[in-house]
Formats: sequence, C-alpha cells, structure tokens
Amino acid sequence: MNTRLTKQVLALPNALLFISEIQKSLEEERAKRLHFYEIVDENKKMEFINGEIVFHSPATMQQNQVTGRLAALSSTFASLTHQGFVGIETIMVSLSRNDYTPDICFFPEEIARNFTDEQTHFPAPRWIVEVLSQSTVQNDRGIKFKDYAAHGVQEYWIIDTNAETIEQYTLLEGAYNLVLKAKEGIISSTTLHGFTIPIRAVFHRQEKAATLQAMIEQTKKTT
Repeated sequence: MNTRLTKQVLALPNALLFISEIQKSLEEERAKRLHFYEIVDENKKMEFINGEIVFHSPATMQQNQVTGRLAALSSTFASLTHQGFVGIETIMVSLSRNDYTPDICFFPEEIARNFTDEQTHFPAPRWIVEVLSQSTVQNDRGIKFKDYAAHGVQEYWIIDTNAETIEQYTLLEGAYNLVLKAKEGIISSTTLHGFTIPIRAVFHRQEKAATLQAMIEQTKKTT
C-alpha cells in the first residue's frame, strides 16, 4: 500500500469526489474484466491490463524455442525435486486488478497442491519469466514489473532473445532489485531452490540437452 499517495489524496479538498470518480472507473473496469473472462480464448495469448484487453502477436520461432528450453529445464527440475508446479504461457495469473499470462511461472508445492484439474485462474506465483517481444516489451518492463512486485512475486526474469541475455530481479522491500544481467555464465533461481543452469542452455539446443541430462543424473545420485 502506497501510504504517501494515500496521504496526498486525503489532503485534497475534493478527496471524496476524487475517490468517487475512481470507484466509478473501477466498477466500469470490473465490467470489462468480466467480459474478458467470457471471451478469453485458451488458444490465444490474451491479457487484461488496466481496463483494456490486450492481444499478443504470435511468438517467433526463436522466442518459442527459448521459452520451451527454459520451461523444460525448470519443470523437469521442479518435478524431480518435488518443489511445485511450473506453468507455461496460457496459465492465467489473476491479480487484484489485472490478468496476465506469463511465459513461465513457478508455484511452490504448498500453493500448487491446492490447484484443481479444471482451474483456469491462478494466484500470484513465486517466480515469473517473461520473454520479450516487440508487442510485450513495454508492459514487461512497465506495468508488469510494478504489478508483479506489488503482489509479492519474489523473483522475475526478463529474457531478451535478440541480445541473448537474461535479467534476474528479486524482491527487496517491495521493489525489484537487479541481481544479474548476463549472456554467459551461471544463473541460479532464488525461489526454485537448487535450480542452477548455464545461461547458454536457454539459447542453444545442445547446451540445453547436456544440462538436462546432467540435471537428471545428478538428481538420481541425490535421491
């Protein structure tokens, strides 16, 4: 809750009128959101952001491959270590005002065990990954960056497929702190515990295959 902003609003002589206008706008937005739920198509990437329905362009081959590699690595590790559930692309994360479909998200077991087979709306995950595209970059670095932090998403990765870089942010006192931005070396998740991979494995097929094989062999030794 932004205490400073609240104080600024309450200091206005027309605070009640101002709040009334906000409430009216939010009610109109709520109606639009219900309409969004009625028309949402599981075969299309659609999001509801600040009162508007946002349709995303189809992913490029490169974006799809990068998402697929990281999804395979993280979901395999989460399954092998019994840590929870990794959702991919059309999982709808419903926050207090907006609905997002992150490219990858991770829910720890204590949350995931309560999910049902028919569930279509999910709470804030522990970790989110967004793969940048021309149609999403503004939101991925803007409203989502702020909204994910405000709703307690502990870890946020932003992947740039053109630059072949990963940015890793972790939540610190309600805001994201940049931990790493790199195109080579090792990256370790702070929420999917023990998940450590070469950054190159996200961008290159052979690196991914070798990393996945090593992950499976290492897990067998420790279980």
